Formats: sequence, C-alpha cells, structure tokens
Amino acid sequence: MLTIRDDRHMRSLTGLSNDQFTKLLETFSRVYQETQQAAYEAGVAAGIRQRKPGGGAKGKLPGYCDKLQFVLYYYKVYPTFDVLGTQFDMARSKAHTNLYKLTPILEQTLVQLGVLPHREFHSPAELQAALGGVDQILIDVTERAYRRSQDNATQEDHYSGKKKRHTVKNTVISTVEKIVLFVGRTFSGHNHDYTMLKTELPPDQDWFEELKVLVDLGYLGIQKDYVGEQIEVPTRKPRKSKKNPHPQLTAEQKAANRAISQIRIFVENAIGGIKRYNILVHRFRNHTEDFDDTVIGICAGLWNFSLGY
Repeated sequence: MLTIRDDRHMRSLTGLSNDQFTKLLETFSRVYQETQQAAYEAGVAAGIRQRKPGGGAKGKLPGYCDKLQFVLYYYKVYPTFDVLGTQFDMARSKAHTNLYKLTPILEQTLVQLGVLPHREFHSPAELQAALGGVDQILIDVTERAYRRSQDNATQEDHYSGKKKRHTVKNTVISTVEKIVLFVGRTFSGHNHDYTMLKTELPPDQDWFEELKVLVDLGYLGIQKDYVGEQIEVPTRKPRKSKKNPHPQLTAEQKAANRAISQIRIFVENAIGGIKRYNILVHRFRNHTEDFDDTVIGICAGLWNFSLGY
C-alpha cells in the first residue's frame, strides 16, 4: 500500500492533491459499486452463479481508496508490473489484472465528472456544442515514444523521422485556459500533423467558420483547405537561395509570429499538463490493444479535473 505523508507526496505519486484525490474518490467509489452491481445482475440474468458484490476475499486492494491510488500510481509513475506488484504486495500477474480492471472504471469516473475530452466529432455542430461558447481554439500535436515492433512493416509505420525513434501521435485542441477539449485518435509516428487533422476533421465541413484558430507551421495549407477567416498560421522563413542568400522575415512578420506564439503557448502548456503522467513520457511498453489510445484520453481528463474544469 502507499503511505502518503503530505500533499506534495500525494502529487508526486498520483498527480493530484489530497483535496482533488478525495473529490475524485467520491465518484470513483460510486462508479465502482455500480459496475460491480451491473456485472452481478447480468450474471444472474444469464443463469451464471454469481457472488454478491462485496463478498469473498478482500484481496490486496480492499478499499476504494486503495484501488484509486493503485491505478493513479501506475499512470503517474509508470513502473513495470513487477515493481507495481512489489509496491502493492501482489504478484505481477495480479497487478496486471487489477490495472485493466480499474482503468475502465477510472475512465467512466472522468466521463461522469464531465472532464474527459472528446475523442471525435461527427459534425461542426458537435464541435460548437463542446466549445460551449468558446470562440478561440489552439491546435497542436503531441508525440510520445513507442516500443519498436518486431514486425518490419509495423515498425516502419511507427518510425518518426522528426524524432528519430518510434512514436505515436495525437491531435490536441485546447482553449487559452489550458482546458483540453479534444484528443484525437492515436496515429503512428510517420503520419504528418496536418494529415491527421484532415482525417479527423475533414475539410469538406465548415469546422472553423466562426472560430479563431491558432496553429503552428506544421499546418501549412490549413487556410486554403478550411473555411474560416480567423485561422492564423505563423509566417515561414523564406528558403535560402542564390538570389536570396540571407533570407529574413520582416519586422512586421516577426511581430505577428510572436503574437501568435504568445497565445499558442497555452496548448503547449496543456500538453505539458497531460504529460505530468509518466505513462505518456516513457517509452510505451503495454501490448493490450488500443491501451495506448485509452491512456492519453484518461491523462487529459485527469489534467482537466485538476484544473477544476
């Protein structure tokens, strides 16, 4: 079990303060009870012998507080299952089982609290509803290290020429308040940032018609492809050539780029907040299908929750 000494210690082990943990625990406990009851009733209806929720041995995580500490500790510290099992006095296999049992409950907890970011939009109307009156958004991509696949085609697909390693990537849309509104689905590292955006928000719909949108130079072409008069992209420095051996931006262009950067930095701050959890920082080791996609949504939800979203 974890021995929490003070608020700083709680933050270092779970990513939340004592007060935030207590608040999250209230909903987590209720969701866990509802999940157990639903599983019990489904088993009874199917004629399968079921032990009533709460019956039987209590295991190494007897209380809801222990369960929440366990799953948050894994996300924050990202130990191996051997280390996780040792920390919580259980076998490696049991640590593995508990993690994948508690992760959906944590995800559903964040859904009920209304802090889990959207993962897809089917129409501009859905985007506007999610914004809730916000008229300015910031778009960027976060990239994280990924294990090297033994399959040659797969490892080539995950290789990022920019990072010079195997990665996965997600599009992130945030507000200037650093709230993460949208985390796109996980793409392999070789995909271009702008290609990912066009896949998830196809240009044939008017996504940004009434919004102010700020992006970086990875999204060159967005002003031509998307409808919107307030899409701002930094000016790219001209290429060096014989006719222009010392290319420079004008003072006005530099000032405009600086103004965009001063606002766009908030999406970088939001991504940094998501990456307080080391599961997004260290090379991703888990092999469970789609778990790499699940964890970034949960970490973004925990970041929103910590901001008091």
